[in-house]
Amino acid sequence: MTGRLVLAANNGELGGGEVMLLHLADAARGLGLDVAVVGPDAEAGVLDRAEASGHPVTRLSASRRRYLRELRDWDRAKGGRGDAVLWCNGLVPAAATTGHRGRVVHLHQEPLGLHRPLARLATRGALTTLVPSHSMAARVPRTRVLWNWTDDQPATRRPASDGVVTLGFLGRPSPDKGVTVLAEALAQLEREHPGRHRLLLAGEPHFVDERERDRAESAIAPVAHLVDRPGWLDRAAFFETIDLAVFPSVIAESFGLVAAEAMAARAPFVISDAGALPEVTGPDHPWVARAGDAADLARVIATATRATEGERTAYLDAARQRWHTHFSPDAGRARLHDLLTDLRLL
Repeated sequence: MTGRLVLAANNGELGGGEVMLLHLADAARGLGLDVAVVGPDAEAGVLDRAEASGHPVTRLSASRRRYLRELRDWDRAKGGRGDAVLWCNGLVPAAATTGHRGRVVHLHQEPLGLHRPLARLATRGALTTLVPSHSMAARVPRTRVLWNWTDDQPATRRPASDGVVTLGFLGRPSPDKGVTVLAEALAQLEREHPGRHRLLLAGEPHFVDERERDRAESAIAPVAHLVDRPGWLDRAAFFETIDLAVFPSVIAESFGLVAAEAMAARAPFVISDAGALPEVTGPDHPWVARAGDAADLARVIATATRATEGERTAYLDAARQRWHTHFSPDAGRARLHDLLTDLRLL
């Protein structure tokens, strides 16, 4: 097999899958492969980040429909790919290159609805089809698990000096990420402990349709006086600002990258039991709420804020060690090495 790899992006803007593409590109290059990236152009998007890291890039149309067509034509003409193995980092590039044998297909989201038959067709002839968790693999047959990994996230948490606990949410402010449930839980906490909790709601509604945005905004409105909305924050700034992160997803998460980032940063956090979140945190994570249950989420948040300093330190040490063992760049590079060796790319 060739020692060249071209990663095809699913989106031009940076989402979880695109962050993982950048990690994969850097790790594959570190393992000795020649790596390039192709994808839809977007300002300050995945191609700009890849190029800044020294990877050759091919820029195609930012329009989804045109990108599908241009990527298909580029692939059939072998563009700049030559004999490189094509790594389809999502369903979009996999669908565009349907019929191309010998690809790697990497699905970061579970195909639902009409995407299910499309995914079955798009993955035919692939060297392997990857998913980011055992939870997702149980729902998507004939797949292999490649856990994601994260950069180190050094952060110094500030102590709550005024008695107010700053809760933090980082990600798309959408109902499927649990924002509506979190707003209800915050309202309950305010009734039970007036003035004790605030919420830092960090993130932008990329990839969220207008109806879902409206649902989220309607849920936030009754507690808007308790919510700070800085827009997008980088991870370090987020974890340095909050006392307790909350990741209350309602849908079955395919992985839970932000939970792994919190573990790296030694930041305490609450999760829901949706999808792969408990798989990432491990069975000993103490603060897990039932997905979609605002009352239970409020209860778990209150429990987490009552933890003693000794309990919190012991948990954070264990979480950081789990991150280092399973989700650090070294751990991810080792998994990628094993995969590429199995595929005879190394």
